Amino acid sequence: MKRFVTLGEIMLRLKSPGHERFLQSPAFEASFGGAEANVAVSLANFGLATAFVTALPANPIGDAALAELRRHGVDVSEVIRSGERIGIYYLEAGATERPSEVVYDRAGSALATASADAFDWNAIFAGAGWLHLSGITPALSASAAALTLAACREAKQRGLMISLDLNHRRKLWRWGKPAPEVMPEIFALVDVGIGSREDCWLMLGIDEGGPARDATATARLTERVMHEYPDLKTLVLTQREPAPAGRQRYFASLRGESGFLTGPSHELGVVVDPIGAGDAFAAGLIYGLASGLGDAGALAFATAAGALKHSVPGDFNRVSVAEAERLARGHAADRVQR
Repeated sequence: MKRFVTLGEIMLRLKSPGHERFLQSPAFEASFGGAEANVAVSLANFGLATAFVTALPANPIGDAALAELRRHGVDVSEVIRSGERIGIYYLEAGATERPSEVVYDRAGSALATASADAFDWNAIFAGAGWLHLSGITPALSASAAALTLAACREAKQRGLMISLDLNHRRKLWRWGKPAPEVMPEIFALVDVGIGSREDCWLMLGIDEGGPARDATATARLTERVMHEYPDLKTLVLTQREPAPAGRQRYFASLRGESGFLTGPSHELGVVVDPIGAGDAFAAGLIYGLASGLGDAGALAFATAAGALKHSVPGDFNRVSVAEAERLARGHAADRVQR
């Protein structure tokens, strides 16, 4: 199987301890994360040859980020060292009625200021068969949007499969153009699209109306998006809705070669960390499609991977293929595995 490449920004993640407010204690828990880096770690953990491409400053924090990716088996040989700073995000984990809060400090980061000309696309895509991106990178700056578009074009010319998670981030789209003026040109080159109904509206300007939980409206929306973007082979929309006892029902719908289908759902109880769950889902979908599981099998595997990430602290999903397969088959672990 050919290599899988992801491109985006890895950030320093600074989280307040437990469920404390920012600086309630004078401390932060430091780790690394970021959508495309999260996908790369998951794919490597699933046993796939995976490379992550970004720009990082040539300083000890940039070195530590690379060391963390290498520790998970991700190839970082094509990362360029440029710029003055790594992007940062601060996380305050919510509880009960208080939502989690993210504060970004990413302006002027190494990737936000990197030029597409700085990357060696021949080396990046040598032996590669898949490129994964997200809609977060184009939100960082005009040059980051140009970099994302250039990566798509270079991958398309070489015949790679391209996947993109729309991932709307309201707090980031501030550099001059709104998302619907930027994303359509990029999304037109994509083979596998991932997002939510809200992402389709906020990123592409496409809405099919109807209640959020209406399966018919979701089916119409996927049909319309794929009609407007004829290069799309697969479109997946993830959804959450309330479930009994304060739980959430987590599931997704897919339109592909087999038509429209909605996959199995999982009821999420105690959520340890939801950050990165969408990236775990995206990695699961890529793994499933690339491994020949078919639309239904890939959707079930992806949903299981995303559900399991809610139990893992940190951005990275430290879940094995066997664990995701077990849950995809309906075997939830309700006792200690001895």
